[in-house]
Amino acid sequence: MKKRLAAGLLSAMLVFGLMGCGTSGQTSQQAQASETETIETVVTDTAQQEDQASEVTQETGSLVIAEQGIFSAGGTVITSEGTFDPDNYYTSREGSTSHVDHANVYYQIPEEETGLPMVFLHGYGQSRVAWMTTPDGREGWSDLFLRMGHSVWLIDQPRRGEAGQTSVAGTISTEPSDQTWYTQFRIGTYLNDEFTYNEGSQFPQGEDVLDQFFSQMTPDTGMDSVNGDQNIDTTVVAQAVAAAIDEIYERTGQDSILVTHSQGGIPGWETVLYTDHVAAIVAIEPGSAATVDSDVYNALLEQDIPITFCYGDYIGEEYTDVPAAMLWSYMASTADSFTEAYNAAGGNSTVVRLPEEGITGNSHFMFQELNNDVIAEHVEAWILENVS
Repeated sequence: MKKRLAAGLLSAMLVFGLMGCGTSGQTSQQAQASETETIETVVTDTAQQEDQASEVTQETGSLVIAEQGIFSAGGTVITSEGTFDPDNYYTSREGSTSHVDHANVYYQIPEEETGLPMVFLHGYGQSRVAWMTTPDGREGWSDLFLRMGHSVWLIDQPRRGEAGQTSVAGTISTEPSDQTWYTQFRIGTYLNDEFTYNEGSQFPQGEDVLDQFFSQMTPDTGMDSVNGDQNIDTTVVAQAVAAAIDEIYERTGQDSILVTHSQGGIPGWETVLYTDHVAAIVAIEPGSAATVDSDVYNALLEQDIPITFCYGDYIGEEYTDVPAAMLWSYMASTADSFTEAYNAAGGNSTVVRLPEEGITGNSHFMFQELNNDVIAEHVEAWILENVS
């Protein structure tokens, strides 16, 4: 099959934080277009997919939850001018208030709690649902880490999902984009009117699976996506996440392990400017690392926060059949630069490339794939070794 080699998408760079990130100290970058090539796409056949599925041995049995609930954290209250008119209450907006820009947190605490709380922050176009299940209905990371003894605290970041109230009026686009993000996420691409998969892909397959996956996409109510302005306010997100982490500390007396993904990785770094209750950061393919010598970087060092980056497969110039491979190679290089400087300054940072650990076939959504339990166990092993 033939397909076009995607140039580094400018919109993708914006989404993943490479064009700047508020006050978090990230530097602006711009993707450089590469020459168009003709390349081959390998479609993983059904037999291979069944073989992969047969190797998945997720733990089953009862999962006992001692406590669960939902709360909002952070945000602000805005007030309109004038005086509210109760006689015209249905149309009056003068002197009215609105609670906006908060995080919404769903949490579960297992009966046998043995580890630190884990706070999960989703990425662009997502909500906390991404951590709760997989497109083919298996256990998501929230259940897997509950089984390992952690309480889980799943955030809908401000202006997303259950935290949609916003102080900034966005414009939500209805322009179709499934194929764009599917390719950007390194699952495969779209050729001859069908979705294809990268060779050896761990992403579960089937039309029903893709329906579930694409239906997870969630608009940002404060983003002017019609005009291509990916104006996600990282400081608003970071402050709300920090407020949630402080609330978790008040409830549990424990610092939290912050797990971020993709666009969520950018405000994830900035969170440490607003709370000192982050025990560690697990960054799953973040848009970029914190900039060395920035305020965020210095806060991470000062608080002695251990950090691990985790990247999947199909990254690098050798993957000529994966359009986004080089873009992700650049993103991952920021983790290398960060880690070198952070460790030299006395910090603790590691960069994990799953293929180097013998874990192959994973895309940007590794926590939803057939071997998501294997990767979760890998993360837990790092936690046990590095987080006190």
